[in-house]
Amino acid sequence: MSEVRSNLPILLPGEAGANESTRAVHTPRPDFSGVRPMGLPTYRTSAYEFDSAQQYADVLGDRSPGYSYSRIDNPTVDAFALGFASLEAHGLDRPVAAQAFASGMAAISTVFVALCRAGAHVIAPAAVYGGTYGVLEHVLRRFGVAATFVDITDPDAVRAALREETALVWAETIANPTTAVADIEGLAAVCREAGIPLCVDSTFAPPPVCRPLMWGAALVMHSATKYIGGHSDVTGGVVVGDVELVAAVRAARIDLGGSLAPDEAFLLHRGLATLPLRVARHCASAARVAEALADHPAVERVDYPGLASHPQHALAGKLFEAGPEGTRYGAIVTITPRGGREAGFALADRLQVAEVATSLGGAHTVVSHVASTTHRQLDDAALAAAQIGPGAVRFSIGLEDPDDLIADIQRALG
Repeated sequence: MSEVRSNLPILLPGEAGANESTRAVHTPRPDFSGVRPMGLPTYRTSAYEFDSAQQYADVLGDRSPGYSYSRIDNPTVDAFALGFASLEAHGLDRPVAAQAFASGMAAISTVFVALCRAGAHVIAPAAVYGGTYGVLEHVLRRFGVAATFVDITDPDAVRAALREETALVWAETIANPTTAVADIEGLAAVCREAGIPLCVDSTFAPPPVCRPLMWGAALVMHSATKYIGGHSDVTGGVVVGDVELVAAVRAARIDLGGSLAPDEAFLLHRGLATLPLRVARHCASAARVAEALADHPAVERVDYPGLASHPQHALAGKLFEAGPEGTRYGAIVTITPRGGREAGFALADRLQVAEVATSLGGAHTVVSHVASTTHRQLDDAALAAAQIGPGAVRFSIGLEDPDDLIADIQRALG
């Protein structure tokens, strides 16, 4: 008989167990023998086994490293969180930690719960994302947490809104949908003086665009559903920042249960490898679209940080990363047509290449009528305060040819 290759899986006598139910439960497992898979393994398990009861107690009590239950920690999820932290925190001279979540809103709500107590006060942008507004106004207010909404582009306005009970300042690198750019460095200085953390939602500006921790933010949050996943096929969130703050966020995540599943973590980790390439293309195409539509006669306003007319254009040039293609100003372009709400609906409905769809940051260019979708939680007064027009249409520029997108929008405008 010829020699059997050593890599052939062979079951030796007695290894399968005695009785069928035991054999079905305790199946043999392969030995990797020191080799490492290039693809990230997906640990699709909810529970882990231990060598002893003491080891179980020590891991569960955070006295020893390891895994006990995937609502608490999971190797695939940790691999994604650490991988993203390596992009977000590149160049920092201090350690950071990271936590992943089942969605961006799970990340946002968990940060607020972790850092706020009854009677706390939060400062947030007047143009804050509608989901964040909902958590602050419809959920946390019921538990005694107050929020003040200010022009987050003005550090002096934030300083004036501070109270003794202010627990944190919440900012968005690029506001949704106005594309206002936060002065992260200035806000961080105000927060340091007050002894409170600056927390930044940088969903619209992933690391190839901006790294808020480098400018003094204590925590950075992303809806990983968007650019990190990049293909409109996964939902998740991630928080990166100061170790002590992230430890508090982890504790709240465990209690609240908004943990990321391993299959989603695998997809999000896979997205990291192409994130710089995709974001560079998104941004370059968005700049082309914004410039082409800025002076269209049917357009009342185009919001995009890369336009010289944008109020924070110079600030964006300072904060945002530059690649071979130039400064990356993000890939969100908000177009407000003349004619109010009806004109906004008409613009969205007439598009043929761009699609009316939920979310953003994927390969497809997608649009949403802002007042009726992402910011539906805001009444007319809140929309006006946030400088959001009733006809505003938010474009998330995808990976199509920019000439096709420009022609599509021009045709839809009439």
